[in-house]
Amino acid sequence: MVLSKRERLIAMATLLTIAILLADRFVLTPIETRRQAMDLNMQKAVSGLRSARTLFSQKKELLPVWQGMIESGLTGGVSEAESQVLHAVRNWSQESGLVLVSLRPESVTDVGELEELSFQASGTGSMAAVVGFLWRLEDSALPIKVTEMQLGSRKEGTDDLSLQIRISSVCRTGETAAAAPTPAVVTTEEEEGL
Repeated sequence: MVLSKRERLIAMATLLTIAILLADRFVLTPIETRRQAMDLNMQKAVSGLRSARTLFSQKKELLPVWQGMIESGLTGGVSEAESQVLHAVRNWSQESGLVLVSLRPESVTDVGELEELSFQASGTGSMAAVVGFLWRLEDSALPIKVTEMQLGSRKEGTDDLSLQIRISSVCRTGETAAAAPTPAVVTTEEEEGL
């Protein structure tokens, strides 16, 4: 079968079109997909690098804060930490005018090298007393956080509220507290040598 010049041109154009479509499907599209994935990975890496550089630049500010947290934190055993929290909560309630109805420790949970202590407290007082108590709790240097809180009115239309609160604190275990070295503070001369 002999093809005319026109038929040969159509056949070559068809073959060329099919070759271009196959090249696009099996070569160009996968390359473009990989390039986009590499661009996304590069953006993530650059973002991670920026975050790491920011953290290193904040090192001077963060080390004294960390040292202060270690020094003011509950570094003794569980019984000493429990005593510190109970004493602090009683003081805060007296300072704010909140009348504590009950305050009791609940549980101690191991969290790695730390012990998490839970406390349940309930009290009554005015809105100002509750706000003052919560402010003192939040502003404390002790490692304390509110895990649950319930606030309600004792009498409708009055400024007489009841507060039930569960707080938790952490302390180092007895062995960890004795054995744990305090983090080293790098001086400016040592940083210049790095």
